[in-house]
Amino acid sequence: MSNLSLDQLQAFVDVVELGSFTAAAERRRLSQPAVSLQLRQLERRLGVTLIERIGRKCQTTPAGDELLAYAHQIGRLVGSATEAMARHGKGAMGRVRLGTGATACIYLLPPVLKELRRKFPTLEITVTTGNTTDFLKAIEENAIDVALVTLPAAGRMLDVTPVLDDEFVLIAPQDMPLPAEVDPAWLAGRPVILFEPGGRTRSIADAWLSQSGVTLRPIMSLGSVEAIKELVGAGLGCAVLPGMAVAGHRAPSGVAVRSLTPNLKRTLAIVVRRDKKLHKGLMETIRALGKLSV
Repeated sequence: MSNLSLDQLQAFVDVVELGSFTAAAERRRLSQPAVSLQLRQLERRLGVTLIERIGRKCQTTPAGDELLAYAHQIGRLVGSATEAMARHGKGAMGRVRLGTGATACIYLLPPVLKELRRKFPTLEITVTTGNTTDFLKAIEENAIDVALVTLPAAGRMLDVTPVLDDEFVLIAPQDMPLPAEVDPAWLAGRPVILFEPGGRTRSIADAWLSQSGVTLRPIMSLGSVEAIKELVGAGLGCAVLPGMAVAGHRAPSGVAVRSLTPNLKRTLAIVVRRDKKLHKGLMETIRALGKLSV
C-alpha cells in the first residue's frame, strides 16, 4: 500500500482513457507537467514503463494494460469504501453481531428483530447461537458486539445487565400421573429427557437436582428444545425446560405443564464490553433487548 498512490493511479487511468496528458490534466484540474510527474513517479515506484507516446497519442505497454485492470478494480473498491464511510458519517445504523442461546433465539428474538427491522431498515443484525461461556469469550475478544446469555456471566471487561427471569417447568405426557408438586425425588423415578451437557441450561437443572441429593440418568440428552418437546409429546418421557419454551400456545398437544418445587429459574442478561463504543445501531439493539423485561 505504501508504494502506491491513488492520485498517481488515477492520473494513469485518465491519461489512458483520454489519450493525452493535456486532456488528463484538464480533467484533474492540474497542469500538464504535474500529471506527467505523477505518471513518472508511478513508473519509478513500479519499475516499469506504463505508457508510450506514439505520435500525439498515448498507448499502454503490456505492463500498462495489466495495471489498468487492477486500477479499475481499485477504483471500484475505493468508491465502495467511500460510500460506506459516508453512510456512517450520516448516522447510518451499521452492523450488530448478536450472540444468544438457541432457546432465546427461537422464543424471544423474533419479535425484537422484527420491530428493529421495521424501525431501522438499514440496521444489519447477524445472530449466532451458542452457549454462555463461548459468548463471554467472544465479547471480550470483540468477535461479537452484544450477547443475551444466562447468568452467571463474570468478567473484568464485561458490563452485565440482567433483563429477564425465566422459570423452569416440567413437561410430561398428559397421560402420565403427576403430583401436585413436582420435585427432584419424584423425577428420580421417571424417564427424563434433558438438554445435552455443556450448556448453561443443563448445568442449572443439574444443580437443582443435586441440591436435593438426586442424580438423574436421562434416557436422552438433546440440544434442541423443540426436539425434546416432540419426544415428550410422543410419550417417551418428561423433561425440564425453560418456561418460555412452553408459554402460551407453545406446548405441543398431548403435553402437560407443571411448576417445579423448589422453584427453579434462570436469569437472562445483556452483556457488552465495558469499553465498547456504542454506535447508533448497537444502542438501539441493546435498548430493544432491555424491553424484554417488561
